[in-house]
Amino acid sequence: MEKKLLKRIEVLRRKLNKFGLTHDLIDREVVEISQQLDSLLNQYQRITSHEQLSFW
Repeated sequence: MEKKLLKRIEVLRRKLNKFGLTHDLIDREVVEISQQLDSLLNQYQRITSHEQLSFW
């Protein structure tokens, strides 16, 4: 699951970079991609921080 999530994060990161170069940063589509990426990054952080806590 973690690898799949990292792949989705990378795809959205690249898409955001591409759109950010060709659109205003307040463009609706850029904001939506950014919000999706934020959500995935938050999920990844929850997963990895939980794994770190489980280690102790």
